[in-house]
Amino acid sequence: MDYKKTKAAPSTISRDLDVLTHETGNIYETVMILAKRANQISSELKEELNQKLQEFASYTDNLEEIFENREQIEISKFYERLPKPTLIAFEELKEGEIYHRNPTRENKKRI
Repeated sequence: MDYKKTKAAPSTISRDLDVLTHETGNIYETVMILAKRANQISSELKEELNQKLQEFASYTDNLEEIFENREQIEISKFYERLPKPTLIAFEELKEGEIYHRNPTRENKKRI
């Protein structure tokens, strides 16, 4: 998914609890789903950022090059301005883009 084009708010805003309970019927289950998805998003963003910054990796100890590398600074600032992974996960939940299942509920229905 392209997180750069997400409609998530860049800052934290108050949320309606009915939105959280609508999908699962349990606010705690929904929060756990959001937490797991936010961790996935965070690791994907971190991996993407590390790949982009790897291009600028310097194996010399020249401090002047480190401070003058504007491209690296701009890439880092861009990723800092992206919405937080929890906000992206919440937006995905609102739009119905998160697939989740609860195996314990499925087992109870079969019995």
